Amino acid sequence: MNRPKPKTSKAKSDRTLGLSKRRLDDLVEEAIVDAYGDEEQATGFYTMLEENLKLPFDTEVLGVKVTVESIDFAGDDRLVAVCRKGTKRQRISLMDLPLPSPPPQGAEWIAAYRHWRRWDE
Repeated sequence: MNRPKPKTSKAKSDRTLGLSKRRLDDLVEEAIVDAYGDEEQATGFYTMLEENLKLPFDTEVLGVKVTVESIDFAGDDRLVAVCRKGTKRQRISLMDLPLPSPPPQGAEWIAAYRHWRRWDE
């Protein structure tokens, strides 16, 4: 008997970019190796994003096309995308940042960061 495949929500697939849990776990381990505590681990992700994420890239936030210019700290161990529309800039949590299709090179590090943040929830 053929069982139907479980349905996955598009939102969840978009957040993980279709990467397996094992691949996400491997990326997390690579980012946080030798890091102690959330702040050092977030710094590990920041470093991986700085080295691998192709910036700038365009995406859409609440129906508005914006350019993601950089990644920064939110003043704690959380990372944000610095987005620009014209002369205005807005910081958006990487947890909430919609990614374009196709995603930019290195976006797997955003998916890994989101996976790591969910470990705390």
